[in-house]
Amino acid sequence: MAPTPPVRTGLLAIQPLKRRHCAECRGGPLSLLVIEEAEPRCLDCADLGQLVFLARGDTALTRRAREGSGLSAVVVRFNRRQGRYERQGVLVEEAALARAEERCLADAEARGRRRARDAARRAAQDVDFTAAFADEIRRLFPGCPKERARAISAHASVRGSGRVGRSAAGRALSAAAVTGAVIAAVRHTDTPYDRLLMSGVPRGEARRRIAPAVEATLRAWQSPGREDVVA
Repeated sequence: MAPTPPVRTGLLAIQPLKRRHCAECRGGPLSLLVIEEAEPRCLDCADLGQLVFLARGDTALTRRAREGSGLSAVVVRFNRRQGRYERQGVLVEEAALARAEERCLADAEARGRRRARDAARRAAQDVDFTAAFADEIRRLFPGCPKERARAISAHASVRGSGRVGRSAAGRALSAAAVTGAVIAAVRHTDTPYDRLLMSGVPRGEARRRIAPAVEATLRAWQSPGREDVVA
């Protein structure tokens, strides 16, 4: 059994050596996990599911991506031979990674990485499902702006991402899964939740603090928007 990861500032994610399942949603086996209250949590349950993995190797790209990412985490894996945890990369916001790559485009390797990542994203997207997911968001939350519904759907339904839109419930367009995707988007986009996590506030306390703002947005979106009333 690997020892407890070293204490370090900021958020920490682990690449487990053994099959582990999330103590909260029971999903797994997990390729990445976060330890909370001595229990493994998947990235979605730890509110890090919107981040993308950037492997170590390009110091400039990693530095720029972390600097531009409001929420980030260091990824480590235990090396049995050395008896220690070793850094494997970081989790950062996709937009921050894209901006960092723009700044590194003079580097041929960075350009190749971006082209490969763009190609993988295009191949992974299921346009019909993403549209259906967005339609279901608008059905449940008619006041949600159309562009916002499409953005939430595009993020939640990327194939292979492990996000709620690609779960069994998400593929079935269950109300719970769709609502969960909307709540996560509101939490990270419309509240100071990410800043609270980065400042060291425990996840449960951070959620408690921003809960009124999330509920207010959901209530507003449950009523038809102006464009729907006019139509």
